[in-house]
Amino acid sequence: MAADVVLFGTLRDPELLDIVLGCVAQMQPVTLDGFAAFKAAGGLYPLLLEHPEGRAEGLLLRGLNAEALARLDFYEHPYGYTRQPMQVAGQTCDVYRPTLAQVAPDGPWDLSVWQGQVGPMTREAAVEIMGLFGTVPADDLAPLLGLIRTRAQARVNARAQKPVTDLRQGPGREAVALEAQARPYSKFFAVEELTLRHPRFDGGEERIERAVYSMADAVIVLPYDPVRDVVLLIEQFRPGPYLRGDRAPWCLEAIAGRIDGGETPEDAVHREAMEEAGVALHQLVPLSSYYPSPGGTNEYLYCFVGLAELPESLAGLGGLESEAEDIRSMVVPFAALMDAVASGEAQNAPLLICALQLERLRDGLRDGSGLAASGA
Repeated sequence: MAADVVLFGTLRDPELLDIVLGCVAQMQPVTLDGFAAFKAAGGLYPLLLEHPEGRAEGLLLRGLNAEALARLDFYEHPYGYTRQPMQVAGQTCDVYRPTLAQVAPDGPWDLSVWQGQVGPMTREAAVEIMGLFGTVPADDLAPLLGLIRTRAQARVNARAQKPVTDLRQGPGREAVALEAQARPYSKFFAVEELTLRHPRFDGGEERIERAVYSMADAVIVLPYDPVRDVVLLIEQFRPGPYLRGDRAPWCLEAIAGRIDGGETPEDAVHREAMEEAGVALHQLVPLSSYYPSPGGTNEYLYCFVGLAELPESLAGLGGLESEAEDIRSMVVPFAALMDAVASGEAQNAPLLICALQLERLRDGLRDGSGLAASGA
């Protein structure tokens, strides 16, 4: 049965709507008198609420067929929106509204602001979400939404990053032909199976089949107190060393975490420092950013030294129960960190890289001369 639907929020973005519907829809602008769009507290999502002087802008999609409605429902479900009947311009239409009544408004919602801040990431996420349409039940999609958005943010970051090619002579990504792509697994990370053709350095062409762990961009931060000359390290269980058979699968690490959809690396650093160790960082010193294992994963790491006050009393237990984190933090002298590097107790690559780069920057951070040079 055909239905008329009014969109008042993010799906008024033409590119996003095309991705979700899989086609270009016929639409016309409408206003919802007596209603206004507000930003949901804690996010950029819109809420449609009654307002005596409100005139919410919307788009009317007429006569949507069953497949178009199913695609819209599938996309809106993990975000917590369902279709509800409303009177619009004297006729009954369906409008997507949040199912969580406890979500509070936090000022007016503006489409252009949303487009500038998280529009590109949301469109990228929509491509992956709609790729699951017809294969994954809508109820199973909600737990995957955060991970999908982190992977989408990584793709947006990669496109915005200008490559440095002083030594490299390989062509750009446009020289690579993607013949086939499949995703046989998608949970905590995804597995992408790729068939590619790319030019060889000798002038020929190579055809390869590869499986890549599709993860997300992440941040690493080593908190450092230049006055006390101490660093904060964390220790936690890691299943990778356990699976390898390591007799000590609890690892020394720097603070780390994924960049959530809509976050900058700097936002993620400050959030992770508080979540994992309760550390407030007052300055960030950027270090090298890199792919830890580009042959098998697309994970990309943004690394920082985080300047902070690190008294011994800061050591303790932390982490989020919702993410099954069990983290012990410790404050140790810089010399003890370098002893752990030399002895092999520090086996975590991001920690090693941060430690060695801090060693190079340490004198300047202690006397203040390195802050201006780093831009911190």
